Amino acid sequence: MKPVTVYAEMTPNPNTMKFVTDYMLVPSGNVVEFLSASDAKGYSTFAEALFNFPFVTRIFIAQNFVTVYKNEMIDWDDITLELREFVREWLSENDDAVQNIPEQEVIEQTPESKKVLNTNIAPIINTETDQKIVDLINEYVKPAVEQDGGAIHFQSYDKVTGLVTVILKGSCSGCPSSTATLKGGVETLLKSHVPEIKEVVALNG
Repeated sequence: MKPVTVYAEMTPNPNTMKFVTDYMLVPSGNVVEFLSASDAKGYSTFAEALFNFPFVTRIFIAQNFVTVYKNEMIDWDDITLELREFVREWLSENDDAVQNIPEQEVIEQTPESKKVLNTNIAPIINTETDQKIVDLINEYVKPAVEQDGGAIHFQSYDKVTGLVTVILKGSCSGCPSSTATLKGGVETLLKSHVPEIKEVVALNG
């Protein structure tokens, strides 16, 4: 058993809580998200264990934190202490929170594939502009989003329409304030550095 410190942190999404530890749960740059215990099977015994709580609906793990989604029928005041203690005990008694990182699917972007909202595909980086957008997101946007218990990933840039597609995961996925933040902050930032960009849209991961 190893000593582990865990604290709970509210996020902008009222149905998620971020539990922060004092060590990395996944390798830097990786994130994992599971919608059910069967989804987590073979990848994360930690996530599987968290799904044993009947109110847990989704698990997101990145860096040194896990974001837990709950259903709307229960208040955080009633479950936060229990969850925090469970997370601390599980991590102190087990070695790896995530045993395997789910592979991303790489698909060729065609007019047909653009219609499919598949959020588990690898980003499409073919040009210098694509890379510039990725660098801007990683430097200016990603840290703030992770602070809120979520993650943002570049998916694609269509130079014909000027449309940038990003994927929101963790507490940002489905969060009402995320859309406003995206439009207000991220879109303005990217447009100021890459004038060809016309719009930024987000898919919930």
